[in-house]
Amino acid sequence: MSTSSSSPSTVYVAAIDQGTSSTRVILYNSSGHHLVSHQVPLKLITPTPGWVEQDPLEIIDTVKECLREVAKKAKSEGHSVAPGSVKAIGLTNQRETTVVWDKHTGKPLYNTIVWSDARTHKIVAELNHKYESSGGVDRFRVATGLPISTYFSAIKLKWLISHVEEVKKAVDEKRAMFGTVDTWVLWNLTGGAKGGVHVTDVTNASRTLLLNLKTLKWDSEIAKELDIPVEILPEVKSSAEVYGKLALDEVPEFRGVPISGCLGDQQAALVGQKCLTKGLAKSTYGTGCFVLYNTGTDIVQSKHGLLTTVGYQLGP
Repeated sequence: MSTSSSSPSTVYVAAIDQGTSSTRVILYNSSGHHLVSHQVPLKLITPTPGWVEQDPLEIIDTVKECLREVAKKAKSEGHSVAPGSVKAIGLTNQRETTVVWDKHTGKPLYNTIVWSDARTHKIVAELNHKYESSGGVDRFRVATGLPISTYFSAIKLKWLISHVEEVKKAVDEKRAMFGTVDTWVLWNLTGGAKGGVHVTDVTNASRTLLLNLKTLKWDSEIAKELDIPVEILPEVKSSAEVYGKLALDEVPEFRGVPISGCLGDQQAALVGQKCLTKGLAKSTYGTGCFVLYNTGTDIVQSKHGLLTTVGYQLGP
């Protein structure tokens, strides 16, 4: 860890890593060297066997805490972190975890349903039966690269609309916003109910079961089939463009810094490990073990149970 003082012209970038088990923020210098970091554990809520939830407000609180602590640590080690010296913030996140909130109040309408949650198994079975003659669980695989599974966000969202009265009411009254964790964090960091951006990137969007891999847009036909209103979905952006600027008064060192990178955690590892050429693969170990293989610009449909998903899109 560097302890030398930084010159006034030194510039920095920060990374927010919002994972299943913890939230972490890391500060790097312009050469990509790690300077300081701070990590806070997250609680998992398991109200019944097979159900896994988190408190969306705790997620945001841990992001704020990590930003504050990184700023403090940087200053204590002699780094001249200031609003103009931090040039960009990137975000990576647990992917399929699903959040719905009220766009007027900013309050979550239910806990997040975490990617590993299995409560939607009955919905999956019902859809499998419904589409028995037209592909079963693979009904949407050609368009999305994914099977109908408890894993993906659209099925979790369908459960929320069907089983949580507050969510259903907010959807009917056009107050509801849906997002994976990246969307929830970006919306809060850029102003929340006071002008926060409602966006996601292609890598996270491709894990919802709602993104068409050919168009990189929401598939309105699939959304209709699953009784999900398209208007509650975030705008789909690339993995590397300015989504908005950080608007937290609590962390003046980072206020106004553009948030300009966003990838789901496994795709972020793919890019971070420079698997940018067709034929390269990575394996990472965290809450789970994940292998991603770069197939270039080809949409390759597996016949052996593998998933087809967006690796990255660099630039708008």
